[in-house]
Amino acid sequence: MIDPENMVGAITLPDGSTYFRVWAPKLDHVALHLIDSNDRILPMSRQDHGYYDLKVADVPAGSRYRYRLNDELELPDPASRFQPEGVHGPSEVVDPARFSWTSPSWRAPAIEDYVIYELHVGTFTPEGTFASAIAELDRLQTLGVTAIELMPIAEFPGARNWGYDGSFPFAAHSAYGGPVGLAHLVDACHQRGIAVILDVVYNHFGPEGSYAGEFGIYFTDHYRTPWGNAINFDGPGSNEVRRFFIQSALWWLRELHVDAFRFDAVHAIYDQGAQPFLREIVDAIKQEARQSNRQAYVIAESDLNDPRVILPAALNGFGFDAQWSDDLHHALHSVLTGEQSGIYRDFGGMIDLKRAYQRGFVYTGQYSSFRQRGHGTDPTGVKPSQIVVCSQNHDQIGNRAIGDRLSDRLSLEQLKLAAASTILSPFLPLLFMGEEYGEEAPFQYFTSHSEPKLVEAVREGRAAEFSAFGWSDDVPDPQAPETFDRSKLRPEYRDTPRGKTLEAFYRELIRLRRTLPAFEAPAFSRLNVELSGNEERLLALERRQGDHVALTLFNYSSGAEQCRLPSNGTAWKPILDSSDHRWSGPGSAITQDGLLAPGSTIELSPNSVTVLDRIRTEHTNEEHESEN
Repeated sequence: MIDPENMVGAITLPDGSTYFRVWAPKLDHVALHLIDSNDRILPMSRQDHGYYDLKVADVPAGSRYRYRLNDELELPDPASRFQPEGVHGPSEVVDPARFSWTSPSWRAPAIEDYVIYELHVGTFTPEGTFASAIAELDRLQTLGVTAIELMPIAEFPGARNWGYDGSFPFAAHSAYGGPVGLAHLVDACHQRGIAVILDVVYNHFGPEGSYAGEFGIYFTDHYRTPWGNAINFDGPGSNEVRRFFIQSALWWLRELHVDAFRFDAVHAIYDQGAQPFLREIVDAIKQEARQSNRQAYVIAESDLNDPRVILPAALNGFGFDAQWSDDLHHALHSVLTGEQSGIYRDFGGMIDLKRAYQRGFVYTGQYSSFRQRGHGTDPTGVKPSQIVVCSQNHDQIGNRAIGDRLSDRLSLEQLKLAAASTILSPFLPLLFMGEEYGEEAPFQYFTSHSEPKLVEAVREGRAAEFSAFGWSDDVPDPQAPETFDRSKLRPEYRDTPRGKTLEAFYRELIRLRRTLPAFEAPAFSRLNVELSGNEERLLALERRQGDHVALTLFNYSSGAEQCRLPSNGTAWKPILDSSDHRWSGPGSAITQDGLLAPGSTIELSPNSVTVLDRIRTEHTNEEHESEN
């Protein structure tokens, strides 16, 4: 049973009335301004802890309103469910009972089965809306995607923005289609067996349009984030701030039926309290899911390499189900491109990539030259299914000077190798929109702020950030409409021979991940295969599940390399070779229709991945020792 007196915003009640509740401890008087044919201004009653509330009988869904503060300033509701005229306009009453669900009993797949596809709604399709995204879902389903991750959709200034400048944490963006449009997209995903992950930003507001600070003590000057004052999660009034953001998450989960959350930059959520906000909100999400007989997952973006994020509360952790880890991306990127500037100067060879596969983190306490301090800690106890990895994502592309993708720098053979490095890893793979067919349009940083000083500050900040990488000063203007337009996907690339080959290869990798028994193994990959070639460019991952063994051999060299297979056990069956003509490769040196004897030497083509499979008929002493 939902208790409206524990919620904020405009809540439609079963009797047809609407209950308005806002936290405004800074104010002496708050009135509700209903912008309808009667244009009413109704005083609200002050309640405990600085809340103001009012129940009104005749306010149907679609009605617009503002709050009048101290009989002077009028502002939208910080907990607005819809801002049809943008961040500076009035709020609109939304009735979730009007959402139409065709799969109300939908239950998301287990997180171990997630193959995540990250997309930005505004640039995913030419129209840039929730509705137009639905037309792409059949293709993603065929590809093997089991979850889409929406970059932040909370109302932000204008129509062009990555979404991390959102000012209304309850309101699906108006330019995308608002809450009704989001509901249609979520429902369409569930019809196809695809879960929906929502990227939420609970470490800062705005800055443009972030009016919450006029109502209550939402900010603190005790801490600073890269985006300004931090959210007040541990100071006076922080109980109500916590409730505000918890109610935001529950709104998306309960009323919009999202299946999981990706919490942006949890390292920028500062909280010295004994009961961490992050643990509290994770617990609330889990409890709500249990009560509604659903499964909900919570994923953190963390820059800390700290397993506490994903440890359970019983072990003094925050209880997230998984976390993004940049280490594998950075190590893979440096191996594939040779890039060594900025963050990549901490990563320089196969030793880092091997460490990422062995531990999940590369940095577990050792000195980082980029950070000029020790970084990370021991991830013992972390499972691979608790780590999300990628070869590309919005940050790693969009935070480059010109937003260039790997497809601009790598050959087809290298792009296939990059794809296999993440999809065939033991971790949760994430694809960024378009990478599956080698999209060549950049993904650049874009905004549509209306405040000139903010526009200039963003331009200057981007230029200063890139100077640390030694990149060109010729950085696209974030505010220019053409920067946004350049970042839209170009579907025509899918129809090129390279695009068709690459998408088919991605589809095959995901199929193997789902169907090859050894790839179900929950343990980290082992690296105990003897390589007779250039070990500085070769990597071998062994996965086991019961008597099933899979060997994935990566050659990151521009030349052919030799690899001697383990001499014990039964023969190996070739499953995949990215250099095969089937994948527009130069040709495989491995017989695809035969078996490879134990101890035999095979040739790995340049920039290739090879997958071998076998069933053990007996366990040798060597195998028993390697398992211990």
